[in-house]
Amino acid sequence: MEQISSHSINVKLPTKKPKGFTLVELMVTIAIAGILTMIALPSFNEFLVRMRVDNEISEMQRLLLTARNMAINTGKNTTVCPLSSGACTTNWQGEISVFTNDVNTLVNSNKFSGNDELVKIKEAIKSGDKLQYSQKSVIYTPAGRLLTTAASFSYCPKNEADRARGIIVSVSGRSYTSSDTDNDDKDEDRNGNQIVCS
Repeated sequence: MEQISSHSINVKLPTKKPKGFTLVELMVTIAIAGILTMIALPSFNEFLVRMRVDNEISEMQRLLLTARNMAINTGKNTTVCPLSSGACTTNWQGEISVFTNDVNTLVNSNKFSGNDELVKIKEAIKSGDKLQYSQKSVIYTPAGRLLTTAASFSYCPKNEADRARGIIVSVSGRSYTSSDTDNDDKDEDRNGNQIVCS
């Protein structure tokens, strides 16, 4: 019988590798995620501002279209304005109301009285943003035309003047939103004038 010496057999037992991440791998992953977030965050903030401005402009244009359609369908002057104690104001940042006037006169069109019909109310815009219009109201006649002169609204997001957009309402009553016609990443009206915030 052969004898096997104890030092001639070298048996290696399999070892299990630990599962999971090492501290170094975890720190590198967190650093890469942080860098990517820093790069993407400004673009994401810009995207959110654009979406907010687009939504406000769309909502304002729908409000104006509702008022024009109401004037045509009811045969009554219809007013769009911010109301305070039943009178139109120039606080376009607050709630904006649409109402039909019981009597089709310019004098009554800037006030909401008991016989007038409240059609719709638009919520106030985000604090810090501006919705600019120089007059107290936009008034549509039963013919769908403006009783007042042409209207020009500018929506200006806080600290983002280059993202301003506008709505122009012609005397015929049609409304038009601004767009970037010259590809400079800033909106212009139908005449090519840039929408500016004051």
